Amino acid sequence: MLEIQKKLTNGFYAILSLPATAMGFALSVQISALSWILSTKYGFDIHDVGIVWAAGPLAGIIAQPIVGAISDKVWFWGGRRRPFIIIGGILAALMLFALPNMDIIGKAVGSTGATMGIAIAIALTLDLSINVSFNPTRSIIADVTPEGDKRTRGYTWMQTISGTFGVLAYAIGAVLGNEFLVYFGAFLVVLLSLFPFFPKKFIVEPNVLGTYESDDTATVGKSAPVAKYVSHETERGSNAMFTLFPLLGFLIYGVYVIVAKLFNLDSSNSMVEWMTVGLVVVAGLVVLVMSAAKEKNDLEFMKILLAHAFTWIGVQTMFIYMFAFAKENVLMLEYLDDMPRDLRDAQDKMVGRVSSIAFLILNLVGALFPAFVLNPMARAFGRVRTHALSLSVMAVAYFGVMLLPQTEIMLYVLMAFVGVGWASVISLPFAIMSERVDQAKMGLYMGIFNLSVVLPQLVASFKMNQIVGEAADKDIMFLISGSSLAISALLWFMVREGKSAGALPVSGGGAH
Repeated sequence: MLEIQKKLTNGFYAILSLPATAMGFALSVQISALSWILSTKYGFDIHDVGIVWAAGPLAGIIAQPIVGAISDKVWFWGGRRRPFIIIGGILAALMLFALPNMDIIGKAVGSTGATMGIAIAIALTLDLSINVSFNPTRSIIADVTPEGDKRTRGYTWMQTISGTFGVLAYAIGAVLGNEFLVYFGAFLVVLLSLFPFFPKKFIVEPNVLGTYESDDTATVGKSAPVAKYVSHETERGSNAMFTLFPLLGFLIYGVYVIVAKLFNLDSSNSMVEWMTVGLVVVAGLVVLVMSAAKEKNDLEFMKILLAHAFTWIGVQTMFIYMFAFAKENVLMLEYLDDMPRDLRDAQDKMVGRVSSIAFLILNLVGALFPAFVLNPMARAFGRVRTHALSLSVMAVAYFGVMLLPQTEIMLYVLMAFVGVGWASVISLPFAIMSERVDQAKMGLYMGIFNLSVVLPQLVASFKMNQIVGEAADKDIMFLISGSSLAISALLWFMVREGKSAGALPVSGGGAH
């Protein structure tokens, strides 16, 4: 183990953040370039692009819990998370390289060019690669840091580094073009995935999960350090399936809409929708009542899942429909049937500029705040309270966009405040939940935690698409987002702050 890991220096935290940064950059490239490549280079229509994008939630639902559970149990190539990070990083880079070359791949397999099947195969493999690696890149931070402030630093540093590179991705796409971004992204993803492990092993994983090793005076096998310390709590969140209870309504809705889309059924079934809403409400009340009677880690984890799900309904709704709001409410543009093509293109560029600046501001705040603002606040006020307050700021900013004058400058100012919540969303919840689950099953629980992101994304993609699409005034999206974030903040205030147990020395240890 290198000295920087023993002392948990800022340099080590930065290196520890690189694998997650690689996957975050791959995701940013996918968001920025996939739809553009499919529509402009290969002529896919909106419906076809939507089918290709549907691969993402499926990959997240299936891959993360499975890969997380497997990575908890195995040890090869000198690590537990390391092999999956390396494999996922290389596959993600290859799929990024394949995106602008689908026609060549199509001809190589005997097709006339880029086809729907090839596009889906590449997009699905890219999503699976990102999801294969995302879980281990987050789990490894919990594996090699002690509970408490030092683990919070790990996740806030992760978001600061990853967020900075995410801003870089959008800037490269805007200045040098999406095709250059794709090739640059393929190179960067490989580099950041491999650098922490080759040629020098900057990150040494403990061979026993739930332990923390501060020196390397003894080792097992080739590289696995002997575990010398264990937490006060040895059993946490023992029933993984039971903890999914708060997400049952979201899960049923997600399965229904996916099946409906695959078989061309009506995905707007009011009976199914009201049933899922009822399940979410009932499950939430049951969990809150049970946790009020007794503090228990699996109940606290379930409250975290419920609160985080409402966060992502609000966040994803904004991400998807900001373009429509910028066009109709900020720029007040209207497309006419007989509008010349060059005028329509000019309007599209104006809308794209406003949306891009808004998201750039959001991501700048998201990159700067975690390590330099949220981490000190978390030490002073607690992580849960800091996160809940950040979400409250985000909710107020959402309502401000809807109620205050809808000008470009006002939108940019309020998006900076939205960025406060965004900075917290993608950093603090990982540190909070990591102390409420069985440390020996961190990968599995990270995968379950990801369901509180992916399932609400399906709600935003399908149901909110119907609501916003049919609304005469597109600022309804900020009413939905603000209300969802307000509910989330309230639920987060009900989560108890984790008691970061100290470390007790024990004798011995070994590989398992």
